[in-house]
Amino acid sequence: MTNKMYPCLWFDGKASEAANYYCSIFKDSKIISENTFVSMFELNGNKFMAINGGPQYKFTPATSFVIECDTQEEIDYYWESLGKEGRYDRCGWLDDKYGVSWQIVPTVLHKLMADPEKSPRVVEAFMKMSKFDIATLLNA
Repeated sequence: MTNKMYPCLWFDGKASEAANYYCSIFKDSKIISENTFVSMFELNGNKFMAINGGPQYKFTPATSFVIECDTQEEIDYYWESLGKEGRYDRCGWLDDKYGVSWQIVPTVLHKLMADPEKSPRVVEAFMKMSKFDIATLLNA
């Protein structure tokens, strides 16, 4: 692991619980270290810190983590795994049970958005979606 910059997530007494929860969802993940205040963990090769900071700060969608997915199965997996106890939103966004915001997006979206002829139809299609549907985007 060579991350010299990584996010620190502020939890109200649930840092270890959250770190273990995320590690259970992401296949290439591990707890690096834990104590009563800080949990260091890795998700898909990316380092994270979770701290028990108290109730004064909450997560908002102003900061979110993007998960690019190559297949519809990946989208479905992360959508259900992260969102099932949280809140689903539009355009691939969700908040997990801790209030952390995630964007579950198809990898192909960047290519579709770069096509000046296709992008208006793609935007129109995904604005109607909650969870992204790759087939619908490709046929837009």
